[in-house]
Amino acid sequence: MISLEDKIEVLKGDITECAAEAIVNAANTKLVLGSGVAGAIRKNGGPSIQSECDEIGSIPLGEAAITGAGRLAAKFVIHAAGMHSGGGVSTESLESATRNSLLRALENEVKTIAFPAIGTGVGGYPVKQCAEIMIDITSWYINNEGVSLEKIYFVLFDDSTYEIFKSVLEKKLKST
Repeated sequence: MISLEDKIEVLKGDITECAAEAIVNAANTKLVLGSGVAGAIRKNGGPSIQSECDEIGSIPLGEAAITGAGRLAAKFVIHAAGMHSGGGVSTESLESATRNSLLRALENEVKTIAFPAIGTGVGGYPVKQCAEIMIDITSWYINNEGVSLEKIYFVLFDDSTYEIFKSVLEKKLKST
């Protein structure tokens, strides 16, 4: 079994400044870069990201699409559709969006990926449950599918979310 401690890291900061090869956008099914993480990606990455999303069009709930990253430090943005536009995030859509983001990373030979807390902003999903689900899925992936991934980051913007993700990861590391 691979050491999760070497593969998963929780950071506090702005995901759009993360130097991971791919960053994940907490997206809606229409791939419209609105507010929250998506808005920061639109603002800091420039109009090319939304243009690429427009070319892709809508994607199914729980799916993920990949685009270039415009002016961001990353090479790719993986758009994880955890909710319909104007809707909320469910456990099923969060799980699927996380898994499909990892699949897009694998398909594109991504070595490092950064996730936000998908669905905890506009989507209204509880942060602790989000952390448990995302850390469980990424841990399983590393141990079963993700040998090509060198590092998975969770980049959280506020202190509270950061502390919750950090605590959930520490608990997971103690149990493995």
